[in-house]
Amino acid sequence: MAAEGSSGTTGLTYRRVPSSEMAAASSYGTQLKKIGHRRVDSTGETTYKKTTSSALRGAIQLGITHTVGSLSTKPERDVLMQDFYVVESIFFPSEGSNLTPAHHYADFRFKTYAPVAFRYFRELFGIRPDDYLYSLCNEQLIELSNPGASGSVFYVSADDEFIIKTVQHKEAEFLQKLLPGYYMNLNQNPRTLLPKFFGLYCIQSGGNNIRLVVMNNLLPRALKMHLKYDLKGSTYKRRASQKEREKPRPTFKDLDFMQDIPDGLFLDTDMYSALYKTIQRDCLVLQSFKIMDYSLLVGIHNMDIASRERGAEGPQGGTDGIGLSDARRPAGQRALYSTAVEAIQGESRLGGTGETDELMGGIPARNSKGERLMLYIGVIDILQSYRFIKKLEHSWKALVHDGDTVSVHRPGFYAERFQRFMCGVVFKKIPLKPSPSKKSRIGMASTRRAPAGGASQPHPILTEAAKVQMVDREITEAVIEQGNGGG
Repeated sequence: MAAEGSSGTTGLTYRRVPSSEMAAASSYGTQLKKIGHRRVDSTGETTYKKTTSSALRGAIQLGITHTVGSLSTKPERDVLMQDFYVVESIFFPSEGSNLTPAHHYADFRFKTYAPVAFRYFRELFGIRPDDYLYSLCNEQLIELSNPGASGSVFYVSADDEFIIKTVQHKEAEFLQKLLPGYYMNLNQNPRTLLPKFFGLYCIQSGGNNIRLVVMNNLLPRALKMHLKYDLKGSTYKRRASQKEREKPRPTFKDLDFMQDIPDGLFLDTDMYSALYKTIQRDCLVLQSFKIMDYSLLVGIHNMDIASRERGAEGPQGGTDGIGLSDARRPAGQRALYSTAVEAIQGESRLGGTGETDELMGGIPARNSKGERLMLYIGVIDILQSYRFIKKLEHSWKALVHDGDTVSVHRPGFYAERFQRFMCGVVFKKIPLKPSPSKKSRIGMASTRRAPAGGASQPHPILTEAAKVQMVDREITEAVIEQGNGGG
């Protein structure tokens, strides 16, 4: 029954593809780009570990259709500790078998990690099996053209609900170890900006292992992101490169933010308080797992600019406004707490209004010009921290011999700096307007306290920048001091 579903119930169609696509030649004469295992040739075709993107998408959909379908026949039960370490495997020969359909790709093996545990996690966020299949397998996956510097391949589901990302072996291994404690925290408090992992898979073909993770999608494609930032709370080498700036939709960094939006993003008091508490709680979780080098991805949709753009384009304008209707989604498809505003306030705070639906759960904010903004935010790159830790341990070997390693002490510094930057530089409360009587008293007081000689006060953003740099120095000095005194 599962085999029939993989080609029938999901509506998938398979075109004739040469088997060489599953292990395409690596020595393309017309190859243009190579980042890690990801290559793009002159025709625009992407390959990852010598497997073409079209073949990879087909294998992903075949594998997920089978594994979710077969899992639905098993009775539900409580998740046991050993469930986190189970790996199920199914072979997909091109001619088909009694369990799998025939297909037009090279033979491959599909592995599913912790299937019972991930089923529970999907249910925790209100994702039904048929909705999961509908999102990922009903229509062709869409490849994102701006993958970043990691060399990963990213796909987004046609309904904008999920992201599929290729990950390295160590990252997948790290996620497996992280799962029990990580989801214990999410179970206790699902309102979080931390990434939500809905599935971990591996495709084996041509001697290569391609590992994939399914996550919530932070930035809806249906809304134009006028600005996008990857923020860590650091100033060291935190400016977007010239190559990144030349991209159609670049991702900027901390120093760019401080230059572009020096006064920060203003939220109302309740929203700011909810966001502050969420960031504080999430940093505590990441610190407890000794995770660092994570970022906050911030997408900014400027409603006023979008309105002017739509007016200039006319009624037949592009997709800068609302491009995907929720009517296209099956009932109950949207994962609980998956949008930015739900992540910090919960669904009970949403009014269920048409405006909220249209703006896809963004956090309302304003800039210093008073323009209306919608923010789409989430913590990213928590699986890449192991590389950062290893580099630090290698650089500071003096810290290792007494047992006080860098990975033990630095996550606390990183979390503190991250919180200070996000809640002091990036996000700010909308200032309350003082009453006329208070204003006059404040004016008189400030006149009395004015420094002699008319010396001007430093600009607030310079003060914040100094704070960030000070924390940077504190971290470096603390590590050096521990290194010198570690003998």
